Amino acid sequence: MGRRELLSSAAKSAAGFALGRFGRGLKNRPLGRAPRVARDPAFAVSTTPDRRLAVREAIDKLGGISAFVNKGDYVLLKPNISWARTPEQAATTHPDTVAAVIELCKEAGARDVLVVDHIIEQDFESALDVTQVRDVAEALGARVVAAQTADLYTAIKIARGKCLQGDQALRDVLRADVFINMPTAKVHPETGVSLGMKNLMGLVWSPSGWHASGSIHQCIADFAGAVRPDLTILDASRVLLTNGPKGPGDVQDLHQVIAGTDQVAVDAYGATLFGLDPRKVAHIRKASESGVGEIDFDKINIDTKQEQLAAQEDVPLFAET
Repeated sequence: MGRRELLSSAAKSAAGFALGRFGRGLKNRPLGRAPRVARDPAFAVSTTPDRRLAVREAIDKLGGISAFVNKGDYVLLKPNISWARTPEQAATTHPDTVAAVIELCKEAGARDVLVVDHIIEQDFESALDVTQVRDVAEALGARVVAAQTADLYTAIKIARGKCLQGDQALRDVLRADVFINMPTAKVHPETGVSLGMKNLMGLVWSPSGWHASGSIHQCIADFAGAVRPDLTILDASRVLLTNGPKGPGDVQDLHQVIAGTDQVAVDAYGATLFGLDPRKVAHIRKASESGVGEIDFDKINIDTKQEQLAAQEDVPLFAET
């Protein structure tokens, strides 16, 4: 599919807390995280029912895991494991997808692989068990942490933030040599879709200020510009179409894994899977306008043999802010 065809198919106060208090006393705080190597915006799509194969194929199209992970690296993986839902319910990143990335990192010589999320489910141990991510990760020699305590976070400043001038971010994502974001693709009542940049909220100690700010879309875009993954791997092997983000809801098997160096580009493509024009998804548009990444498919190196996108009506699922 050509880039233009792809885009054509895609087209088928609390604010003071965020703007003011988050921005005070930040002079000596870290500036967030940038990718280790600057890369041109690119992403690749692999379509196969074999999730582990799909992950390998997509990453190979970007130059292979060795383009991102070196021997001796400390790698942090951020899947979505926020809910006590089974893999089949599509509210969380599939354990096979996580396993495939761990295997690749180990093959590249990573000395330590940390799988981490700030789990929303009150019984976070249940979420770790039911999602099956902990079992597969630990079996492959990775560490799994539920980031549920404040001591795991540190203050950062967001120099170019329009809504957020700072926040409390997971300390290890700043320390890691390589940060790989691993969202699952699903709908969300507040942001329309939950993809890569939305998944970064699991790196924040208390995102309540984002929700209360009146512009959660801008908060997502601001944070995505400050804490940037080296690689985003979107699990669209099956997508949650209704009752997100927790489900249960209607699920569709798409058998896709999308890997990309540009988180905006990956999210833009992900929006098309739900029949949405990426420019109508406010946080994707705002992130692009802020220079976080590229939303224009004509400017992105796309490697995909997919013949068509999911045919769904182009109806925004949210009110733009």
